[in-house]
Amino acid sequence: MNKNPFIGIAGNIGVGKTTMTEKISQRLNWNPIYESVIDNPYLEDFYLNMSRWSFNLQVYFLYNRLSNQIKLMNKGHSFIQDRTIYEDREIFAFNLYKTGNMSDRDWKTYNNLFNYMSSFVTEPDMIIYLQANTDTLMSRIKNRKREFEKDMSSEYLHSLNIYYEKWIGKLKKEKVFIVDTNNFNIFKDTEKFDEIISEVKNKINV
Repeated sequence: MNKNPFIGIAGNIGVGKTTMTEKISQRLNWNPIYESVIDNPYLEDFYLNMSRWSFNLQVYFLYNRLSNQIKLMNKGHSFIQDRTIYEDREIFAFNLYKTGNMSDRDWKTYNNLFNYMSSFVTEPDMIIYLQANTDTLMSRIKNRKREFEKDMSSEYLHSLNIYYEKWIGKLKKEKVFIVDTNNFNIFKDTEKFDEIISEVKNKINV
């Protein structure tokens, strides 16, 4: 058994990572690390002008996630993280680069920074990957009514889904647990949530 295990909740925008992080952390009595959204100083500007703010946003996310992770690691706490640093590079930053919203110069600098900073933390003992199709994501994003997300396109979400599937496919199967959330309501489907908790305990021996 890992003395202080670490779980990452992975998945696209609107898939339900924050709620899953909250529920699992409560059940296991672990420390949650939530993604910086409401207090993020770049997110609204980013959605208005991706090419201008992509580098700033990704560096902020990298710093925020790593600093929180290091604090809990140093305290010897088990924790569960709402999106991992690896998704930032493999999905979000890479997608911005491939779509021309991040320059070659910024992509190279971001990668160098990521490689250096990520060397100070350990990889998750387990990744819970929350899946949902583009229509489901669009519906959930619309329902949560965040002003800066109102013009998010289905094409953008679809491209992120493609990169998520590629990234998950490269990970060790024994470290990944895939949850189809298209018809899953965490507040009502208690049996399925109990199955997720059992899978977590089995994989990391808690």
